[in-house]
Amino acid sequence: MHDIVNYFPNLTDNQIEQFKKLEELYKDWNAKINVISRKDIDELYTKHVLHSLGIAKIMEFKPGAKVLDVGTGGGFPGIPLAILYPEVDFYLIDVIAKKIRVVNEVAKGLGLQNVRAEQMRAENVKEEFDFIVSRAVTNMPDFYKWVKDKIAKKQNHDLPNGILYLKGGDLAEELKDFPKATEYNLSDFFGDEFFETKKVVHLPLKYRR
Repeated sequence: MHDIVNYFPNLTDNQIEQFKKLEELYKDWNAKINVISRKDIDELYTKHVLHSLGIAKIMEFKPGAKVLDVGTGGGFPGIPLAILYPEVDFYLIDVIAKKIRVVNEVAKGLGLQNVRAEQMRAENVKEEFDFIVSRAVTNMPDFYKWVKDKIAKKQNHDLPNGILYLKGGDLAEELKDFPKATEYNLSDFFGDEFFETKKVVHLPLKYRR
């Protein structure tokens, strides 16, 4: 929690309280429905919360933006980003119902008004979004196929609309067919050794309707 405040010094008192509540909420729900490994729950703030917020070091979402979180699991990266950006609309989806139940309960426990969560396959989403975020749910070629037609036409941000993907390791092979993709090393922003190989990949996508 100290790292969250350290790396994001402009948090409001309400946001700090919401981030503090995350540990209690996730430990409570994880005991009932296992969405985070037992080992990782003790490092929730580094491996899940701060990792999710790595996207915010690359992109500052503007009020009114719409963001889709595909394969959100227990709510990452969507829930931490929704705390950080209360005026942005977040739609969190996952194919596993019990994970969406946890997401909804955590969002309710935090009083988040800007989060929707549903059991849904990405291919079946009919809306359009400024950005689509995810945390290593599959390889980029497959992910691209799922979401390529869900990007809004109007551009409102410094980076072009598209995918913001949290992933680690050598991505050269995976991104070889995406010359417009840009990799950002999270080790440039966060000091913990966990982030040494972690990245945010931005892949601009064109409006396709």
